Amino acid sequence: MGRKSIKETRQLEIVKVFYEVAQKEGYENTSIAKIAKVMDVNPSLILHYFKTKEDLTYSLIDHILDKYLEIYTIEDQAQATLENLQLTIEMLFSKQWNLLFDDCLFYTFYALSFREEKIKVKYKGILDSLRHGLAAIIEQCNENGLISIEKPQSAADLIFVLVDGAYFYLSLEGDTAAYEERLNYYKQKAYEVLGIPQLAAS
Repeated sequence: MGRKSIKETRQLEIVKVFYEVAQKEGYENTSIAKIAKVMDVNPSLILHYFKTKEDLTYSLIDHILDKYLEIYTIEDQAQATLENLQLTIEMLFSKQWNLLFDDCLFYTFYALSFREEKIKVKYKGILDSLRHGLAAIIEQCNENGLISIEKPQSAADLIFVLVDGAYFYLSLEGDTAAYEERLNYYKQKAYEVLGIPQLAAS
C-alpha cells in the first residue's frame, strides 16, 4: 500500500476525534464545533475536509469497516491453515472484537440505516465484507483438505448471525460471569458449524 496523503491523514485524524467526542457525548450531541474545540482548531478547517456532519458519519462508518477487517491478518489466504480459521473464530468471540467499536455508536448508526439509504448501503457493505472474508478462509481450508464444508458462504453467514445476535444480547448483560459463559457457548456453536475442534488455550 502507498503512503497516505496529507489530506487522508488529516481526514483520519478528524474522524478519530469525531468518534471520541461522539462516544463521550453521544452522536446526537456531537457537532463540528465541538470536534474543532477538542482539536483546538477553527471549525472551518474541519469543514474544509467534511462539508457536513453526515459526511463525517459516512467516513466514520468506513473506518469501522477498516477496524473490523483487521481480524483477517492472513497475508496469503491460499496458505490458510486450520489454526488460522480457529484464531479467526477466537477473535470473533472475544472482548477484543467487541471493543473494536463502541456499541452505542454502532447501534446508533444501525438505527440510522433505516432512515438513510447511504448508511444502509455502507452497513451492508461492512457485514458482507466480514462474511466474504471468513468464507474465503473456509474455502481455502476446504481446498487444502483441512475441512469439508459444502457451502462456505452459508457457513460464514451463519457464524456472523451468531456473532451479531450474541453481541446485541450480551450488550444488555451486566453479569461478567454470565457474559463470559454465554459468549463461550456461542463460540462453541460456531466451531460446531465448521466441524472443527476448539483452539486449545495457550
